[in-house]
Parts: sequence; C-alpha cells; structure tokens
Amino acid sequence: MKCILQRVTAASVTVDGAIVGAIKEGVMVLIGLHHEDKDADLDYIVSKILTTRVFDGEATDTAPGKPWARSVTDAGYGVLSVSQFTLNCRMKGTRPDFHHAMSTDKARETYDLFLEKLRKAYPGGHIANGIFGANMSVNIVNDGPVTITFDSRNRKAAELDKPLSGQ
Repeated sequence: MKCILQRVTAASVTVDGAIVGAIKEGVMVLIGLHHEDKDADLDYIVSKILTTRVFDGEATDTAPGKPWARSVTDAGYGVLSVSQFTLNCRMKGTRPDFHHAMSTDKARETYDLFLEKLRKAYPGGHIANGIFGANMSVNIVNDGPVTITFDSRNRKAAELDKPLSGQ
C-alpha cells in the first residue's frame, strides 16, 4: 500500500461540479492499493497518517511553536483521503502498466475497510474522502510544501532504521 501525505491549509474533492469532501487545515492523503496488500498494510498506513508529526507545536506570546512537534491527531485537524490506483503504476517503456494495482472490486472493499479503520482510530468527524472510482478534481493548498511518501512494503526496512533503545 502506498500513501502520499501532504500537509495542507485546505483541500477539497469535487465530482461533477459538487464538492464531495473537504477539510481546512490537515493532511491530504492519496492511497494506492497493491494487489498483495493485507490488513497489516492498512494498519501500518493508518498509523503513519495519524502519528507522523508534520505540524508545528503551539506558539506562545514569547516563543514560536516547535517545528515538527504535532501529528494531525495532536492538532485536531482533518484528513482528506482519495483512492488513487495510479500510485502502483510501473512503466513499460513510455506506457503506464497498472497490473500491480488491486482489482477494482477488491480495491473498493479494501479502501472502504481502510476508511473504516481510519475513522475508528480518529473519531469525531475529522475524516473526509472522495468517491471511489470517480473522476475527481482534487484541490489542495500544500503547506510548506510538505509531502511525505509511505509504502507498507518497505515497513520492515523502515523499522530497522529505528535507533536501538538507549542510543
């Protein structure tokens, strides 16, 4: 499972001229499902979306906020999620090949499960989304810009990069 997370000051998704999902400050996430993704992949990406610290800490009258101090959940901001099968594109010469993307029917079910997990982990109406399979216009105001990518297939390597306790 691949995820592109962007810190935003605003984001929205429009389908057929109507806004179907929108947030103010928060993170916009593009989600690409691989045909081999399992429940653990969803859990890993949900955790990364909700715990990655991309926002500054609270500023005071005497000091600026500490950079990279708060996650989207710490700040109480929104998450706008859009399914994007093209994230699993491989190139065959100059033509995109989508054979590694999850099939449409399975992807719809898996994406719905992903949203369910995301909403359960971050309740309170903070999660917005587009419409699966629709031709969407995605509008964002990228803040920073801050853009971070995650791939659940690389999680073991990422976990090996963690410092040993006591270091």
